[in-house]
Amino acid sequence: MRVLVTGASGHVGSALLPELLDAGHEVVGLVRTDAAAEAVAALGAEPLRGDLDDLDGLKKAAASADGVVHLAFKPLGDGDFAGAVASDLRAVAAIGEALAGTGKPFVGTTGTMLVSLAGVSGREGTEEDAFPAGPRIDAENLVIGLADRAVRSSIVRLAPLVHSPLDRHGFTPTLIAIARAKGVSAYVGDGSSRWPAVHTRDAARLYRLALEKAPAGARLHAIGDEGIAFRDIAGAIGRHLNVPVKSIDPAETDAHFTYLAPFVGVDNHVSSTRTRALLGWEPTHPNWMEDLDLGHYFDGRNAV
Repeated sequence: MRVLVTGASGHVGSALLPELLDAGHEVVGLVRTDAAAEAVAALGAEPLRGDLDDLDGLKKAAASADGVVHLAFKPLGDGDFAGAVASDLRAVAAIGEALAGTGKPFVGTTGTMLVSLAGVSGREGTEEDAFPAGPRIDAENLVIGLADRAVRSSIVRLAPLVHSPLDRHGFTPTLIAIARAKGVSAYVGDGSSRWPAVHTRDAARLYRLALEKAPAGARLHAIGDEGIAFRDIAGAIGRHLNVPVKSIDPAETDAHFTYLAPFVGVDNHVSSTRTRALLGWEPTHPNWMEDLDLGHYFDGRNAV
């Protein structure tokens, strides 16, 4: 299968490309820079210059592929979340237009956080949870809706903590950087809010399985750890940095956690039971705590 991957040189993309190539697929990676093109080529894939705002280019690239995995999303750290959401929605629509009526697979990306942010509380969130509208939910629903237009479309909801030595800019290195800069590893309130996690290479394998055999309209959860208490996340980071670990008042959240503030207090307890049964997917790499204890987040191996 000739597969177009957006965000090919990014965190998950850099694990997905070898995963696809090792399975015998031909891969075209969408890239924005010369450095990204070199990285994609070094992995054995074909780089294609373009970006999410070049909708005609996206349509052309998607139409020439046998399947598409859409990973790219503009960085949250840029401070324009609404703009990133709008750009993603336009990109999904363009890819969907190119694939409509073909029966080809299209795997999109959102996050498990949207399950809790959309209002699921007091129980474990599942793949069956769906919502009418909202940031990133609109793109998810557009991908799922393509199943009615003869596209074998599916969504992978990524855990907020996608971790591995490939992780340069995710939530784990961001939390570590904040704790290092502030001299304290903090959690909000009693720290009982839970975040799920998944190893990058386990997530990459799930994307491959979704591309190869997920049924049209499937929502999938890339979850290894179903829920790590945020106080335990803060505690592990504090232990490795040798800084104090403490609770902060919710009123201090914005000042301490900056753009992560809307998420740190969210209890995102979710399950991947249906995903595992549907695709035979099981995480095999270290869990978040084990991965942190390997030391790569603290010894420079995750540096840009």
